[in-house]
Amino acid sequence: MTVITSKHNPAVKELASLKEKKGRRERGTFLVEGGKMLRECMDSGMEIVRIALLAGNERPAPTEASLFEDRLGSAVLLLGEDAFRSVSDEKTPQGVVAEVKIPQPALEPPQGSCLLLDGLADPANVGAVIRTAAAAGYKEIYLAGCADPYSPKSVRASMSGVFYTKLMFGSEEEILRALGGVPLIAADMGGENVFSVVPPEKFCIAIGNEGNGLSEIVRGRADLTVGIPMERMESLNAAVSAGILMYLLKK
Repeated sequence: MTVITSKHNPAVKELASLKEKKGRRERGTFLVEGGKMLRECMDSGMEIVRIALLAGNERPAPTEASLFEDRLGSAVLLLGEDAFRSVSDEKTPQGVVAEVKIPQPALEPPQGSCLLLDGLADPANVGAVIRTAAAAGYKEIYLAGCADPYSPKSVRASMSGVFYTKLMFGSEEEILRALGGVPLIAADMGGENVFSVVPPEKFCIAIGNEGNGLSEIVRGRADLTVGIPMERMESLNAAVSAGILMYLLKK
């Protein structure tokens, strides 16, 4: 396999562009780094466009490289160190990065209890919420005005959760219409003590912006507002709060 050494190679430049939102939007793809993440991506059934391996690196192991070649054939690229570093978003690259198709599910009503992320601005928070949602069994997540969940930072924070959740995008109005009659539980510091709440069988938890909380339209649509009791602290990190609520409310 020919080693691509230049970071100005067209294929390398295309891959490197996926570190930015503009590149992801134009190509409809995102980056997945590391052998473990890539294997889980493959297992989830997501569509892999191509894979780049770092030439001369022992990671991934030769058997993994062979697996990738068997699965993708000519869509496997071998990159020299400079070319690979221009593609990788890791401080210490793991030697394998994949271009993966971004799913485009229609905005539709949820099948089970779900989440609405309303203006979460930190990609690490977005990824952490997705990770917990996948672990807690919330398969559908609606995002309105949030940081891109397919950014490298968010994908890393999701720890493969992004592969196993259905992410749907829209304005607050569009998402609320899609939710229909599903009860909306808003997270707010001034809400009812969540430990005393008996949730409905199916619901949507709304988590707001880290600094400003929920938008007025989402807050106004809420059927119930809940808060987490705290001592001394004024607030919790948005992802931490979301995790507590997800587990407490899902009986």
